[in-house]
Amino acid sequence: MKKHHSKVLSQNRKASHDYSIEDTIEAGIVLKGTEIKSIRRGSANLQDAFCRDFKGEMYVYNMHVAPYEEGNRFNHDPLRHRKLLLHKKEIDKLIGYLHNPGHALIPLRLYIKNGVCKVLIGLAKGKKKYDKREDLKQKQMKRDIDRALKERNM
Repeated sequence: MKKHHSKVLSQNRKASHDYSIEDTIEAGIVLKGTEIKSIRRGSANLQDAFCRDFKGEMYVYNMHVAPYEEGNRFNHDPLRHRKLLLHKKEIDKLIGYLHNPGHALIPLRLYIKNGVCKVLIGLAKGKKKYDKREDLKQKQMKRDIDRALKERNM
């Protein structure tokens, strides 16, 4: 029996603030040479990354992978477009999802699963300013309640 291990290497924390995540899909990613070594060191950034289709294939844009220090001339472009490995039906579903106004595909997490690099893609809808403010209020109220309960129990 095989154990499934996964280690999160990079996470897009701002995505849940800017978007409401409706669903998630796991996808493989095509990497070149020293990129995987750099990612395993934790030198990847998903902050401004997004996914888009190009000629019937899905790509990640603006995902920054720092050059590998020992890679010398074999290093890659840090902001190059990286192809996602998905089934054709999944790609068609995602392309249909992208045609709805206000919807986006956002990489949420980059991790290693069974020795293979994977990306967790969120099917997201952009939040308005008042939605963000409401979320912050809810978060603050929950924090205040937890703090009050903790003081009460002491």
